[in-house]
Amino acid sequence: MLKVRAAAAAALVCLGLVSGCESPAGGAGHDPEAGAATSTAPVPSGARTSAPAPPPDHEPASYEPSSPDRTVRTARGYLVNTCVPKDLRSKATTLTTSDGVHLSALVLGEGPDGVLLDHEQGYSICSFVDIGRQLAKRGYHVVIPEYRNHGASQKTAVNEHIDRDARAGLAELRRVGAKRVFLAGASCGGTTAAVAGVDTPLRVVGLLMMSSPARCLGADGVAAVRKLSVPTLLVVSPGDMQGAVEKQVREVYAASAARKKELVINKSGFHGTDMIKRAGASGAALQDRVIQFVMDSYAAAR
Repeated sequence: MLKVRAAAAAALVCLGLVSGCESPAGGAGHDPEAGAATSTAPVPSGARTSAPAPPPDHEPASYEPSSPDRTVRTARGYLVNTCVPKDLRSKATTLTTSDGVHLSALVLGEGPDGVLLDHEQGYSICSFVDIGRQLAKRGYHVVIPEYRNHGASQKTAVNEHIDRDARAGLAELRRVGAKRVFLAGASCGGTTAAVAGVDTPLRVVGLLMMSSPARCLGADGVAAVRKLSVPTLLVVSPGDMQGAVEKQVREVYAASAARKKELVINKSGFHGTDMIKRAGASGAALQDRVIQFVMDSYAAAR
């Protein structure tokens, strides 16, 4: 029996695996933080130097959120998804894309070593909150944007150009002082992270794509990975959409120009970050592997 949740199935409409893509419904595919796997990956030895004070934050923007019933305003005036733990809501900000769409986002940690975490279509910013928290504790500067037409980000008429959402996340990392970046995303978030990473001024040190299609809403992941020679980790479950997702991930793997690339076949049957969040002990192990891969990629880049 397939274990892919309804939100994942709806998201795969947008991957081109089935027809009839529409903007995700408000609140669909919400990934609650509760029950997320807890990482036990080791903290790297050696203290990191503190980064300079970040520049002033963006002014809060006025816009219609995609899911008003799942949106709250922080004390500083920013909109954030209610799934975000209360202790992290003070880290919320508002990003604005090149086409003027406002995105809710979390900025965690500090320093020159950045990590971009892009969630799946039909899910939420909380897909990567736990991993983002763990990476920030390890000294990384993390940005997690919530894509347009999702959660506390702006509701728009169409759901195209989501690569611009990934680019807004990279621009924020650069603005707050990151010099390098590890690109990561799940489903279409992985595809768009790779596409945005091709032309970022930041030095790209690695790439993670979980259940990510070869192409999504105009973003061509195959063309992108042909230009990214950085360490690359691809993860997919063969039970996801009866093998349709695995076929596309293998296409991305074959096209990758990375000298160091890994294809992990996960047996859980889940899609994207659900392979971590819903798979018990094996999910916790996968989260540790993801965090370690980020650390190893940065170590190799130095």
